[in-house]
Order: sequence, then C-alpha cells, then structure tokens
Amino acid sequence: MSRYKTTSRLLAALAVCTLAAPALAADQPAALGSLMEAITAGKPMTNFRLRYEHVDDDVPAHTENADAWTLRSLIGWQTAPFHDFSVAAQIINVAQFNDDFYDTSNGVFGRSAAVPSDKTRFPAVADPDDTDINQLFVEWAGLRNTKLRLGRQSVKLDNVRFIGNIEFRQVMQVFDGVALENKGLLPDTQIYLAHFAGLKQITTKYRSANVEIANLKYSLSPSESITGYGYFIDWNGEFKATNPAPFNETASNRTLGLRADGAHAVNPGWKVLYTAEYAKQDDYRDGNDNIDSHYLKLGGGAQFGTWYARLDHEVLSSNDGRSAFQTPLGTNHLFQGWADLFLVTPNQGIKDTFVSFGGKVMDVQLTGEYHWINSDEDFTTPAGAGTGDQYGKELDLAAAYTYQKWMGKVEYARFQEDDIYSAARKRDTEKLWLTVMYTF
Repeated sequence: MSRYKTTSRLLAALAVCTLAAPALAADQPAALGSLMEAITAGKPMTNFRLRYEHVDDDVPAHTENADAWTLRSLIGWQTAPFHDFSVAAQIINVAQFNDDFYDTSNGVFGRSAAVPSDKTRFPAVADPDDTDINQLFVEWAGLRNTKLRLGRQSVKLDNVRFIGNIEFRQVMQVFDGVALENKGLLPDTQIYLAHFAGLKQITTKYRSANVEIANLKYSLSPSESITGYGYFIDWNGEFKATNPAPFNETASNRTLGLRADGAHAVNPGWKVLYTAEYAKQDDYRDGNDNIDSHYLKLGGGAQFGTWYARLDHEVLSSNDGRSAFQTPLGTNHLFQGWADLFLVTPNQGIKDTFVSFGGKVMDVQLTGEYHWINSDEDFTTPAGAGTGDQYGKELDLAAAYTYQKWMGKVEYARFQEDDIYSAARKRDTEKLWLTVMYTF
C-alpha cells in the first residue's frame, strides 16, 4: 500500500470518528451533555482571505504581467477537551476569479509536468485552485503541560526558517503524522518532537516523506531563548538531486543546528535585539553525497516602543558550486526578499546582508527590508564576461491595519539584478499584493 493511500485512510478514519462521536455517545445520556458542551465550547478555525497579486518581471517569455484575484476560505472548528481529547477539523477552498497568471499546478493530479502553453506568457503566482482537508487531527492533553497531536496539522517552529506552514500563500503547507509538545518536563524548556509521513505543499502536490523533527527551546527570559534542533528529511525516492552524478540519489538531508535569539530590555523603553544561529546540513539516507554545507545567521538591532531597526547577515553556503544549503520545509517567502526569487538556494549559495525596520503610525503597522544578495561561490556569467558574485538587491515594504476581526495589508517587492548568473538567472522583478482578511 502506498504511503499516500495510508495517509488518506488515516484522515478518513479521523473524519469518521469526528462525525460518529455523538452517535457513539447516544447510549450514554449522562455523557452526552458533556460532549455537546465540549463541542460548543470549542474555538473556530475560520477565516476568509481575498488577495490581488501583480507580478511584472523581465523574463523574455513573460510577454504579459500576471494579475491574480483569489479567495481563500478556511472553515473549521476545534472542540474543547473531552476526557483530555479534542478534535479539530478544517477544510480549505481556494477560488480563482481570473486566469491571467500561471498558478504552478502543473504535474499535480495527473496533469502534465509542462507549463500549459496558454500560461507560458505569464509569471507565476503560486495560488492554485484547491478544495481539500486542510487540518484534521485528534489532540490528547492527558499529561500536564503536554499535547500529543495525531493527523494533518499546521506546523510553525521558531522563525519558520526551517519548518513552517507557508501561510502567506493561499494554499498552506500541512503535515500528516504525529507530534508531541511538552513545556514542563525540563525547567523553562519547550520540547517538540514529531514524525510526519508526508506533506501537502502550496502547489497542492502531495509529497511522500519520512520527516523527523526534534526542537528543544530553553527560555532565558520571556523574550530570550536558546534552541537546539535536528531535522531529518527522507524523500523516499522523490526529489532527485540535480547535482553531479550519481543522479539516482535524492535531496534527502539532515540539519543540526543551534540558535540564540532575543530582545533584552536595557531600560523601560529600549531593547537590544540579537540573533546568532549556526546549522550543518549533510546527506541523509539515499541523499546525494554533494549535500554538505552550513547555515549562519548573525544580527542585531534596537527597539524603542513599537519601533525597531536591525542589521543581519545570513549565509546558506555552497559546496564548491556542486550543491548548497536548502530549507525545503521552511516558509522561504520571508527570506532573501519577498519577491520569491530564492525559494531554492542556487548551487553557488547565498550571502544576504539586509536591514529591516518597522513600527506603528496611528495603528498602521509599517515594515520594510533592503537586501544585498550575493553568492557564496562565484558563478559563471554569460560567455566572455567571466564570473560574478552579486545576484542583486531587493526592497520590500508593507503596511497593515487591523480593526476588530478585519485585517487589510499592502505589500510591495522590487528586485534588481546585478551580475548575470547564466545558469539560474534572477531577472528584475516587481510584485504588489493587496490583501483583505476576516477572521472569526
């Protein structure tokens, strides 16, 4: 039996249990009231998000700009605990109101892997149509400060650099498996352990995988922590590596790292911000031998009231141009600029130096970033031009306003190419997002 079928049957069984619970309790009138109270005392998992996205890039084949109107509907409910158990169910629907963009759904559900001929003239907006189970899990909280969750679930760890749900996109990334979270076994320490048998990605494609996660966070204070982590990804024969031979090996990898991050108050108004992180990545199971690289992030800044500014340097290293450090399960939209040109690290790696700032003006949250994005190893430029190491620069700006259950947001990204990377060119790109969301 395939892993996909096994996971599908697991989700179906959870759905049957959820729907059948009241009927199974029918012979126990005394318990029915408590069960109904657990259901009615639960919490909604419902919101609706309307978005317009505009993309203008200099790719010669893209003779038209992309303009995408989409609506994401998440409808769900999580019960209150009943005999230490709760159940959560959430469905997702993403509707497209126009077709003036390429939605990246090729190769899904038997479709051709090639970009449809009528879409090659458009840039990509990765928001395909979708109707599916977004989350469906049973949660047990029978031990103090402990939660055990079984089923399909959204996961966000730390700053979502390595493990995230990519909630910026209309279709979220969700994981199928079991996760354990404990906050009391060790003093001031949060432990997260998980095994996932597969995941649904933002393109709606389902990936069979064995993913093991260990994340231990020790709190120095309410706003400062040290985290150690290990992420082990076995792609089960999928995701063939594109590096030099042997080509039959995959991109399976393991990542071990340590992160210190915090905001340290120096007086009632000012805080010092800091981050220091290092991780090592190498091949795992049948992973390609060229997977051998490291991750480094150093940064700091200051915060006064709601305003902050900081300078950071992030390195995703290259293994002599044969491969580079990857974060296949992270919310990569938030890193190396919002234009999404570096969701996959080029084989020459990345060195990203960036400033970020933000604050509130009359309840409007303002944020901005400016990136200088270079390679870790020199890359080849077009014939006769030699080599280069500067991918380009990017400006990102956003303004968000929240009123009761409503949220509105405007976001803008502009990437400007420097040296021309002949193998994986990153051309000038401009993007605009307008978002309105209502949350129950």
